[in-house]
Amino acid sequence: MAHMMTTPKETQAEQKASMSRPSLIDRLPKRALAVVAPVMAGGFMLASPAIAPAQTAAQSEVLPGYWEYTTSAVGQRDTEQKCVRPSEINRFFGGLSTNKWRCTYPTRAVGNGNARFEGTCQDRKGRRIAVRLNGTYTETSFSFRGGAQIVRGTPYIPASITARRISAQCPANAEYF
Repeated sequence: MAHMMTTPKETQAEQKASMSRPSLIDRLPKRALAVVAPVMAGGFMLASPAIAPAQTAAQSEVLPGYWEYTTSAVGQRDTEQKCVRPSEINRFFGGLSTNKWRCTYPTRAVGNGNARFEGTCQDRKGRRIAVRLNGTYTETSFSFRGGAQIVRGTPYIPASITARRISAQCPANAEYF
């Protein structure tokens, strides 16, 4: 019975080959990463969801006021503070409307302190990403975890957003939502 032996040179070559295999992030098109990284880091998770027609400002799950929110994705973290008026609270809680991305969430389950959103975001050039997030909320805070899927069939890239109401009144120099 012949026994195959590997030489140190073959072992080194195998190790080098296995180390040079690209990770999922490396295999994604660079253009896709260029699109999704800023979106996720900048707050795609707050992108504008379709709000159910029956939901009104009077039925809001969170209170207006001065809020701080932190988004985290692809190793980037961003914290902002905004003043949210009563007329904007549903848009704030349901999602930050951006100039770049429009999102719809056909799945939007919000109630009893829990929220789940699933949908898609599309930019002006027609590029789409699938988005999922879920978490908990109170009148003065929320925390969502989820992610974005750049290419169908690939894993979701993890991301999160946490927010807390700093005060009922906004400072004079506050940036408005």
